[in-house]
Amino acid sequence: MSVFNAYMELSGKVDAEVIRGEKLSHRTTYRIGGPADLFVIPRNYQALTRTFEILGREGVPWAVLGRGSNVLVSDAGYRGCVIKLGREFTRIDVGEDGLVTAGAGALLTRLVAQAQQAGLSGLEMLTGVPGTVGGAVSMNAGMRYEWIGARVSSVVTVKPREGMRRYQGTDIEWDYRWCSLPADEVILEAAFALTPADRQAIATEMESRLARRRLRQPMGLPSCGSVFRNPPKASAGRLVEECGLAGLTVGGAQISDKHANFIVNRSGASAQDVVTCMRRMHDEVKAAYDIDLTPEVKLLGFEE
Repeated sequence: MSVFNAYMELSGKVDAEVIRGEKLSHRTTYRIGGPADLFVIPRNYQALTRTFEILGREGVPWAVLGRGSNVLVSDAGYRGCVIKLGREFTRIDVGEDGLVTAGAGALLTRLVAQAQQAGLSGLEMLTGVPGTVGGAVSMNAGMRYEWIGARVSSVVTVKPREGMRRYQGTDIEWDYRWCSLPADEVILEAAFALTPADRQAIATEMESRLARRRLRQPMGLPSCGSVFRNPPKASAGRLVEECGLAGLTVGGAQISDKHANFIVNRSGASAQDVVTCMRRMHDEVKAAYDIDLTPEVKLLGFEE
């Protein structure tokens, strides 16, 4: 692997911002994580495909990062290239037929707000959810029985060295915190079929949902959101709380006493602090209830 060769070629031949040693703590909502060997922001599709070509030729591993709202980055950082989709991938277009098309790099908050302004309902369950459209689609963001996949009309992806692919929403299997899109493809944009409704009624529903989030979740401290998926017919947060772990502190990390499925960065937490909390949560729930909690947060830069 030659990171240096990749850096030199990316810097000279690709329409992208290219950074060496970017601290990923600056790029995640956790405010945790060491540096990436390379950090690249391709401004358009041609720059993205060229980036894939160069990284592939030089044998440099890569990962795509949106807003970093569901990611825990290792204290050692990432030995490879982290890609953040640039300007061309942040556009949002509202059609007259209730179809809203958004680039994978667009913020969910913008998507939800523009749908409301256009008098289109169907995305209210995402009010207050941080992240980007691509990340939300890939993990089927939403609630246990109400998720973004139900509104997806189509998705455009790219598979490195093979090109673009388009999927109809009905071609994709959707389940709680999961969809069947191939893991080796990168989402470029998604279209959402929404329903005309009164703008004020949509705004009222959004305000209600945001108020419930503020009441139930620790929104004032850095976190990644929910750490574990809810198991069938149970709440991960309630299970952790019943094990007496709410409020547990390890270094600068704390299992929230407001919602025990959140680990917050109270003060300079390391990734290892968070992992130690996660292991404690998992192991004690397993011992008490024989339930094997599955992480919802994605880990980047950790050894397998």
